[in-house]
Amino acid sequence: MKLLVPLDGSPLAESVLSAAAMLARKAGGVVTLMHVLEKDPPEKVHGQRHLTDAAQAEEYLSATAASEVFAGVEVLFHVHLVGVRDVSQSISDHTEELKQDMVIMCTHGGSGLHDLLVGSIAQQVVSLSNTPVMLVNPSLDRSKAEPNFDSFLVPLDGNPDHENALEYALRLAELCRAQVQLMIAVPRFANMSGELTVSNRYLPGTTARIMDMAVDDARAYLKKLQSSLESSGLNIKATVSRNNPPRAISKTAKNSHTDLIILATHGKKGAEPFWEGSVTPKVIRSSELPILLVPVRE
Repeated sequence: MKLLVPLDGSPLAESVLSAAAMLARKAGGVVTLMHVLEKDPPEKVHGQRHLTDAAQAEEYLSATAASEVFAGVEVLFHVHLVGVRDVSQSISDHTEELKQDMVIMCTHGGSGLHDLLVGSIAQQVVSLSNTPVMLVNPSLDRSKAEPNFDSFLVPLDGNPDHENALEYALRLAELCRAQVQLMIAVPRFANMSGELTVSNRYLPGTTARIMDMAVDDARAYLKKLQSSLESSGLNIKATVSRNNPPRAISKTAKNSHTDLIILATHGKKGAEPFWEGSVTPKVIRSSELPILLVPVRE
C-alpha cells in the first residue's frame, strides 16, 4: 500500500505522521512525504512555519523521513519543484502520477475543523481526487495512544452504489487484520425533519411503524451483506443504531473501540456526504478518530 502525506513544514501538518507510520506498519505500506512549492508562498500558514523553497523543502522532508516516528517503515520523499497556484490540484495530480493508494492529511483550521467546510486544502483534495483521503484531526489528545488500526467502522445507508467504501475497508482490513463493524443509522422519528415530523405529530402510530419497517429493512440488508462476506475470513460485525447518523456513528465508534471511520463521499461535491443533511462534515467536526473518505464511483 502506497500512502501519500503532503506536508507544508508546520507542526499542524505533522500531526498525521504517527498515524501514517502506524498504518504503514500494519498494512506493509510505503510512505511518500511530499511538498508542493507554491508561487509567491506565504512565510507562515495558520501562524506556523511554511516551506518556501526547494532546498529547504528537500532538507525538511529528508530529516522527517529519517525521524524516529518512521522506524521500521520505508519512507520516500518528493518535492514538486515548479511553483503552483493550486496546491490541492497538484496533490490530487500527484496521487495519480505516483500511483498512490491513499492520501493522509490533517484538517487545517484554527476554529475546530471549520475550514474543512469552507474550502481548505484537505476538503479540496477530497473533492478533486479519485483516491481515498484520510483526514486526521490535529486537535487530537496526543496523550492518548495512537490508533492501532485494529477496528474499522463502516457506516452504510443501504444504497449499493455506496458500497465501494466497504470494498475498500475490506481490502484495508485484510492488510491490517482488522475487525470491520458495519452500521446503519435509522433515526427515531423525534429526530427527523420534514414530512415525517408532521406525520409524527398527527399520526405518531403510523410514523413509528414506518421507522420500525426501516429498522427491519436495515437488519435484512446487513444480514445479507454479512452472509456474502462469510468467506472473507475477516471478523465482520453489524449493528443498526436508532439515532441520527452523526450521533449513531459517534456512539457506535466508541462502543466498538473503533480506530478508523470509513465513509463514502461524492467526490464532485467535496465533503458532501451520501446522507441528506451533511452528515460527513458533522462526523469530521465531532470525531477525534481518523476518518477515511472513499469517493463514490460515478
